[in-house]
Amino acid sequence: MNQALRRVSLACLAMFLLLLLNTNYVQAFKASSFVNDPQNGRTFTQQYQYQRGSIITADNKTIAESRHVSGIYSYQRYYPDPIPYAAVTGYVTAYSATGIEGAESKLLAGTDPRLTVRNLIDLITGKPKKGATVQLTINSVAQQAAYAALKATGLPSGVVAIQPTTGAILALASYPSFNPNKYATFNGNDLIKADNRYRNSPQQPLLNRAINETFPPGSTFKIVTASTAFSTGRYTPDSLYYAPTDLSLPGTTNKLINYDNLPCGSGGKVPLIYAFTVSCNTVYGGLGLHLGGSALRSQANKFGMNRSLQIPLTVSPSSYPPVSNPDYTAYSAIGQYNDAVTPLQEAMFAAAIANGGTLMRPYLVRQVIAPNLSTLVATQPSVLSQAVSPGVAADVSRMMASVVQSPYGTAHSITPLLGTITVAAKTGTAQNGINNSGLDDAVFTCFSPATGNPQIAVGVVVKGGGLGADASAPVAVKIIKAYMQYLAASQATR
Repeated sequence: MNQALRRVSLACLAMFLLLLLNTNYVQAFKASSFVNDPQNGRTFTQQYQYQRGSIITADNKTIAESRHVSGIYSYQRYYPDPIPYAAVTGYVTAYSATGIEGAESKLLAGTDPRLTVRNLIDLITGKPKKGATVQLTINSVAQQAAYAALKATGLPSGVVAIQPTTGAILALASYPSFNPNKYATFNGNDLIKADNRYRNSPQQPLLNRAINETFPPGSTFKIVTASTAFSTGRYTPDSLYYAPTDLSLPGTTNKLINYDNLPCGSGGKVPLIYAFTVSCNTVYGGLGLHLGGSALRSQANKFGMNRSLQIPLTVSPSSYPPVSNPDYTAYSAIGQYNDAVTPLQEAMFAAAIANGGTLMRPYLVRQVIAPNLSTLVATQPSVLSQAVSPGVAADVSRMMASVVQSPYGTAHSITPLLGTITVAAKTGTAQNGINNSGLDDAVFTCFSPATGNPQIAVGVVVKGGGLGADASAPVAVKIIKAYMQYLAASQATR
């Protein structure tokens, strides 16, 4: 009898000890996860009792804010101009967050440790809790022009504009877009319906094509190939190079041809600047063969390829994989085979050349401002890499200017659109073989002004847009003109 009681007592003691240990474990190690669990009804309600911080542009336009509402929730998220900025702001729900809403969520929600003291003061003084304001580098004029220009193409596309001297992102747009206000609803059924519609759409509106879809760069990659050649010290823009109508490739019966199988010059040797201006594949394919895949990849890395970036949004890496087969190297040298870039990478090509060869790290957040208006975070521009020397940058810049200014340049058709603005550029017509239009992807990278002190670099990809000068170049021109007019107006009011 006593032995049986003893066993029962020990079993009860063991269960109490396990219960005590579990309670302490939950309080010490699991409390945070339970608090942040979207299934926690108290947490769900609580996050809408406080005012989430606003997201504003560099020129102080509010693009995300929390508005006071009646009912069991005190605040609801609202996007005043949702669709043009969706690729930047993303959305926030009780269950998930994307874009800046996700990347800077703790600061916006006021739960970041850097706001702890401020929250305690508010608690003591009776002031309502409030999140920090995130100010972006985005210029509202450039952003509006960017989205409108992409929408006008009617094709899946993405564009990024960068300030070359700092890396500040002036515009980042993707088309088709979506309405983040659809995610701000308190009605669960409406939220599920909107999310399913967007996620199941064949147009993929939730895909941020500016930074998360990669495309073949086409002939815009000749910027990298030319930079590789000039960096050896053995070539200049005026160096003559063999320009066959079709280039025989080693180890295969395949031949590399120019666009529409056209000759490049007379079929003899041509200056590299001429081949760049008219975009001769056989010249730059042959040059790439001579330079080698390893040298091209090393140079591509200096322009930011094969690198993971946080801006703070996660950027899909642009890829120049190792190439050992010589014939594949020729294709890679003209931006085909396995080369893949985002529109952001396209903008980085031009930005590095515009900035004398120094590639600045791209960034999207200018500063974070606490509710008491003190600055919590202020981004300082930083160098990502020295892509090329100033001398090489000047040589490539001269060739890019020729693409627009020369009567036979592949982007000369945009000159009537420019007015007094000058642009240095490179077009690309990239074959990816997977779009529905039957046309190649249109790629364009450029900076402006072409000489002096460049203020903006732009990278555009229009899927199925055909020639780069036809579809992508006008998008870049519209952004540049809008931004230059903004700068002129800003200087006039000072």
